[in-house]
Amino acid sequence: MPTKSDTMLVKIETPDGDDEVTLPTGLLDMLAEDGESAADVVGDLALMSCAQRVHAAVHHGHGEADEELEAIESTTLDLFEERFGMTFGEATGHDH
Repeated sequence: MPTKSDTMLVKIETPDGDDEVTLPTGLLDMLAEDGESAADVVGDLALMSCAQRVHAAVHHGHGEADEELEAIESTTLDLFEERFGMTFGEATGHDH
């Protein structure tokens, strides 16, 4: 059983670089649903965060979003719906 001080190192690899983040294992356990792995939880969090950020940039940023940013948002929200089985608006209660 993990203690409050147990942590897990999560490695992120992309074609243009690598990074690492250390997270409390208790947090990952708390956020896991139906036996999800720590990797699943971190993947969910990454996609949620990206969806929130691009949504904010397109709909709550200063000035008009350009077509490229709107296309990025559209792709991100499609990926969100694929992963979570619901739209970003349904998940957050914040729909435009």
